[in-house]
Amino acid sequence: MPLDQDLENEEEGTGNEMSFIGHLEELRWHVIRAVGSILVFAIVAFVYIKEIYHYVIIAPSQPDFWTYRMLCKLADVVGYDELCVKALNFKLQVIGMGDSFTMSMTSAVIAGLIFAFPYAFWEIWRFISPGLKPSERRSARGAVFYVTFLFFSGVLFGYYIVSPLAINFLANYTLDESIINEFSLASYISLVATLTLACGVAFQLPIVVFVLSKVGVLTPSFMREYRKHSMIVILIVAAIITPSPDLYSQILVAIPLLLLYEISIMVSAKVEREKLREEKRLATLGGTEMND
Repeated sequence: MPLDQDLENEEEGTGNEMSFIGHLEELRWHVIRAVGSILVFAIVAFVYIKEIYHYVIIAPSQPDFWTYRMLCKLADVVGYDELCVKALNFKLQVIGMGDSFTMSMTSAVIAGLIFAFPYAFWEIWRFISPGLKPSERRSARGAVFYVTFLFFSGVLFGYYIVSPLAINFLANYTLDESIINEFSLASYISLVATLTLACGVAFQLPIVVFVLSKVGVLTPSFMREYRKHSMIVILIVAAIITPSPDLYSQILVAIPLLLLYEISIMVSAKVEREKLREEKRLATLGGTEMND
């Protein structure tokens, strides 16, 4: 009997080990497909890298960029001429012999990451979702859409609002009028890419709040109680990511972040209502069973 029991235990252990290995194998293929999609888009972006540089990457460094034109219109409305960007006092240069090629590769990978994000996240979600409970899957319905929508909203916000404001301030900031600002292409691309991707991640705040509310870490009452504190933090963050001391620029950045916080409160409140409904349903079922 002990020998038979040992054999059964070994078989069960083997089955669990195979199951674990199977999950790892499944995860590996999801990751491979996600990374593969990024590489495919990166290759396409590299083929059209000159067009991407001219119409996308270099565009915020030109005074006729959409954001600067809108700021000039806003300056006319509010009567604040300093808000209008008429010139950007800097030149871009390539220092190393291989910098142009290296920056082309880097830019292509960043473009591939951004455009492949929906599919890449969908692949990861396909691996995560089967492990959720039915109620959790119902609550997370449309997760790929919302995560993608928030990511691209953040990327557009970073590209059209945060990056131009930062470029304008840094380009026109000089210690002396005789000094000419000449920035390396690598530092320029690093600035635009960092601000753009950082905003894409920052706009995931409602998703983070949803997860934390599901596990009971955050509640809507807690977020409402500390709303004033969060506003101060958001204003500080807006001042950091927009180096410009101009108040209008900081407000332009702060408003979407404040809206995201308010949306996050509504998301947390919805999660709390669903928890209460589920508790009432379980209590009703428990009382019915006791009566029977």
